[in-house]
Amino acid sequence: MADAFGIYLRLVGARIRADWQYRTSFFLFLIGQTLVAGLDFAAIAAIFSNVDALAGWSAVEVALLYGLSGMGFGISDIFVSPIDRASKHIKAGTFDGFLIRPMGTLWQVAATEFGLRRVGRTFQPLVVLVVALAKVDVAWTPAAVALVPLTLLSGAAIYSALWVVTTAPTFWVVEAQEVANSFTYGGQHLAEYPIDVLGRYLRGLVTFVVPMAFVAYLPAAWLLGKPLPFGLPWIVAWSGPLVATVMVVLAGVAWRLAVRHYRSTGS
Repeated sequence: MADAFGIYLRLVGARIRADWQYRTSFFLFLIGQTLVAGLDFAAIAAIFSNVDALAGWSAVEVALLYGLSGMGFGISDIFVSPIDRASKHIKAGTFDGFLIRPMGTLWQVAATEFGLRRVGRTFQPLVVLVVALAKVDVAWTPAAVALVPLTLLSGAAIYSALWVVTTAPTFWVVEAQEVANSFTYGGQHLAEYPIDVLGRYLRGLVTFVVPMAFVAYLPAAWLLGKPLPFGLPWIVAWSGPLVATVMVVLAGVAWRLAVRHYRSTGS
């Protein structure tokens, strides 16, 4: 385990040093990531320039959703989203090299494609989250305080698992990454808004099938004293870690199954 972690750190370090050789490109990409995140929040601001509430959620309450979702996604984007480059290695035949090292293939791909510049996606959501937490009407009991970091970690794990699950099919259909992005990036945009704006079917889908509601909506609803959808008990708002664990296990199974059926590119 220690050897594998050491390899991971060396691969990440090598990638950072390589990126740092092109400082202008590094900072331009960093700024671009920050601006992209800013545009997402600009869309929310535009909505609230015309309405006072969205499905019963005020502007600062939706900002809380945006901050929680954005930070969870940003963390997973830094460490796990590079896995979506696996299709590039599969097509080039370079995935074979990952199979002979004493480290899991998933983390090898993530480390090899690591990009520190992706940290730009967390800057703006962090600012929004801090401001929203200061302004929302919440009784900050120890439980409420603990739920915030718990939600961030659970959200990051759920997004990370989603990256892996949606990347696994590229071992069979190498051009399927755009479909995968509709679940990852699309799911992140969906989690920025209260699911109350969705129809009953879609609310059920993001609660019980693709659990985006656990990323931000359910914990935020508990913090703000809002009723949970479908008459769910309040304890569901605290089940993010359990949902994240299940998702991570499923992601691990999907990845191992995909790697087991990898047949290289041939001669």
